[in-house]
Amino acid sequence: MKQYKLTVIGIVCASLLYLISVLFNLEIFEALIVLLDELEHLEIDEIILPGFVLASFVIADVLRRNKVNRVSQEKLKIYRAMVQSTHHVLNNFLNQMLIVKMKAESTPGFDPKVLKIYDQIADEAQQQIHALSNISDVSEASIHESVRPK
Repeated sequence: MKQYKLTVIGIVCASLLYLISVLFNLEIFEALIVLLDELEHLEIDEIILPGFVLASFVIADVLRRNKVNRVSQEKLKIYRAMVQSTHHVLNNFLNQMLIVKMKAESTPGFDPKVLKIYDQIADEAQQQIHALSNISDVSEASIHESVRPK
């Protein structure tokens, strides 16, 4: 029903207009013809048809842009949900890897260079996920650019 809200409003308005014209015996179309005949000297009647054509194209363009905007908004919403989910999964992974790091630190003879490499990898992953979550223009190029090593 929500999708056809304007159609329902149009049906109600048209029905009311018809009901009023029948109840009060009004000839609305004939009154419009008389009005146009009275305005003939202003040449307004020649503007009506081009006005309808222009209005129909403007309405079609507005509807098309509205659809494109809704699709873009939906894509952005899906993208943000995907990034948040990825962020959550990677944070869980990094937290679990901290347990491995703590175990490695407590193991005698474990190479400290490996732990330093681990810290660098974890920091880089966090920075890339943060960069992904801050993208404002959702496009393939901007996504690749956000995670490109600097």
